[in-house]
Amino acid sequence: MQFFTLLLLFLCTFFPLLHMLNALPIFFYRNNSQPILEGTHKKMSILIPCYNEERIIETTIKGIERIDYMAKEVIYINDGSQDGTMKILHNLLKLVPEDRKTSNRLSFKKIKNFYKSTLYSNVYVIDKENGGKHDALNAGIDYSKNELVVTLDADCILADDALNVLNQVFHDKDVIAGGGMVHPLQGVRFNKNKVERSLLVNYVTRFQIFEFIKGFYINRVSLAKFNALSVISGAFGIFNKEILFHVGGYRETLGEDIDITLKFQQYILKNPGKKMVFAPDAVCYTECPETWKDLFKQRVRWQKAFIDCIIHYFPMLIKTFLFRTVSFFMLIDSFLLGTIAIYYTIFNLGYMFFTNLDQAKNLILFYLIGVVSLNLIYSIFAISLARYYGVHFKGKEKKRLAITIILDLFVYRFVTLFFVLFGTVAYFIKRNDWNKVARTGRVYEIEKEKEMMDVG
Repeated sequence: MQFFTLLLLFLCTFFPLLHMLNALPIFFYRNNSQPILEGTHKKMSILIPCYNEERIIETTIKGIERIDYMAKEVIYINDGSQDGTMKILHNLLKLVPEDRKTSNRLSFKKIKNFYKSTLYSNVYVIDKENGGKHDALNAGIDYSKNELVVTLDADCILADDALNVLNQVFHDKDVIAGGGMVHPLQGVRFNKNKVERSLLVNYVTRFQIFEFIKGFYINRVSLAKFNALSVISGAFGIFNKEILFHVGGYRETLGEDIDITLKFQQYILKNPGKKMVFAPDAVCYTECPETWKDLFKQRVRWQKAFIDCIIHYFPMLIKTFLFRTVSFFMLIDSFLLGTIAIYYTIFNLGYMFFTNLDQAKNLILFYLIGVVSLNLIYSIFAISLARYYGVHFKGKEKKRLAITIILDLFVYRFVTLFFVLFGTVAYFIKRNDWNKVARTGRVYEIEKEKEMMDVG
């Protein structure tokens, strides 16, 4: 047991340091957004599944309207909403029925109608029976007509240049899928071409703003450079449509984003040279939970989705463990250290409390000092990397950020550990409980002229 404890301590120190080093820009070719020649824009179909989104759908439409990438079509998929989502889509888009031939290569629930907007060119709506997010995405893929498929959640807003950045990435013929940077929608303000950030939000939101910075600018960048991406965020991803057909589209699961990423990893295993990328300069803003209750529901679902994919893809992961980085990092970094080690630590501490109280106290002190020190270094490093990519906090925001970092170290980190513990157990008790997070209902002001966008 002592050997295993020392091994875990070493790995829990080694992997964060490894990711910090690997995420350094000196080891990373950064796309500097050079102009693309006229006529070389990849054609993209933006798919937006909608289920009971009446509180946010107007913001979604305004956000999409701002994007000046011309080689696109936008498809909203109303997945049997029981609220006023479809009515709002009709009112804001002025829909008329249209016939469109589909490929019939994926299965999904019955389509009631296919509509075209009379206000905006290349904007369409699929009205279908409820089948879940995976079913809605499969329908959108089947109805889409462009070579690349961009998947967005209904509460997401893309930065102006996000699609242009991805367009450049996909001019590499070996790239078959990619993801972009995701920031919480709350606390962001666009002033002409500048992004102003505020932490003047509640602490639930503030913790997530900082958590996204750490998770994407260090971990996601590092894994992408190791060719070890195991998840392209469901909030913002882009995929080669033909390969989506090849892998059978989306599977019914709580974590469509993890599942489809691992399907693409299976494809890469059989087609060496193909790759998935992470583009930190392609930014998306998504509404995050604002209450502990909603955050709990979201994170438990995420952990259940992770466990489901570990079990479903375990044969592939274990067979390729020694020669594929995605398998190695998912099993060791994510599963062993991110889940199993938490249970082991709690069990070990509990055992020592009953057998050797003094040793238990010393271990807790050592653990707290080690964890706080390492995570403080990790946090400062994440902020430095975020600044490199243009994420700045000014004036009073620096003080709020410092307070957030301290509370993240001593409070939020342990809250997230509880989410992992609870979510893992919950998977084996009630694995298919979706627990959709409620939208805030906040009205986000987005000006079409792009002079100002106040989103939180």
